[in-house]
Amino acid sequence: MGKMVEFKPLKNDLILRAARGENVERPPVWVMRQAGRYLPEYHVVKANNDFFTCCRNPEIASTITIQPVNHYNGVLDAAIIFSDIMVIPQAMGMNVEILDKIGPHFTDPLREPSEMETKLTKEVDVLKELDWAFKSITETRIKLEGRVPLLGFCGGPWTLMVYMIEGGGTKLFRYAKTWLYEHPEASHELLDRITGVAIEFLAQQVVAGAQMVQVFESWAGELGPAEFKEFSLPYLKRISKGFKKRLVELGITEHIPITVFPKGAMYSLDWLADCGYDVVSLDWTIDPVEAVKIVRGRVVLQGNLDPGVIYGSKEIISKKTEEMIAGFGGGKQGYIINLGHGTQPFMDPAKLGWFLEECQRVGSA
Repeated sequence: MGKMVEFKPLKNDLILRAARGENVERPPVWVMRQAGRYLPEYHVVKANNDFFTCCRNPEIASTITIQPVNHYNGVLDAAIIFSDIMVIPQAMGMNVEILDKIGPHFTDPLREPSEMETKLTKEVDVLKELDWAFKSITETRIKLEGRVPLLGFCGGPWTLMVYMIEGGGTKLFRYAKTWLYEHPEASHELLDRITGVAIEFLAQQVVAGAQMVQVFESWAGELGPAEFKEFSLPYLKRISKGFKKRLVELGITEHIPITVFPKGAMYSLDWLADCGYDVVSLDWTIDPVEAVKIVRGRVVLQGNLDPGVIYGSKEIISKKTEEMIAGFGGGKQGYIINLGHGTQPFMDPAKLGWFLEECQRVGSA
């Protein structure tokens, strides 16, 4: 591996300080899926390219990543690399497409445990398979010129397992649940393999230039508490600990914050507060006051405005933003503002801009 690129010094390190639990002048703000479909300029750059062509082209991916930072000049405190959680299954040897208006589609999903031997690569060379992802991160970090930190991410093991078995999005989870309850040993083997790739992928994103990372356990809410404790929590814990250990091995001594987002499983907050993550991201199904009580300062909290609020009037957006920030104690310590999930393609960019400006106004008060 070559020498790490020298990047420009950070002009805005607010999110990194907040993630480390420091007192800050105002809570930082970014939003999940802030780069992408709701912005008109995204469609201009994407043009006729398919989704993964955009991800794999460092010039296009970096341009899309920085679009919201330019669009909302001065009110976003982070950029998150334009990519997808499906890159880990791809690195493991599976073929995934993103179909317009449908989402991820696996041409040949894992339906039987025996297929792990034939459909998955045994030893995944993460640096080789995801070389394009690291190039995009480095290119983006260079282009950002220190304006805001760059975030990397990956999918959570259970979430990726669902997609790899179901072959795409699902409402029934028929095949994935069959694995859990009929083939628990094979399920653990698959989760174990995904976890190993995730740790290396996150660590190498930092080498490439990511300054903070997030694990998206987007299907956490499909597991009951007992199943979450068996099939998600141990692997999430391994990722946080393995990530930190791997960074040391790679010669990175600075503190790189790591966030976990267990969407739909807010019952897991108390457990996740002790799992080695710096930040736990919340969806909108938990009251901020309750969340603060549960974590007792053990982790920084991120979230948790219902993305649907952005469809409301400016008055409603202001009111809900004020209530949320107040619920997190004003946000001067232990808090990062975000939505409770990602932006949606139909959102008015001006309404999202109003939310971001209100975050700065209320958070600075």
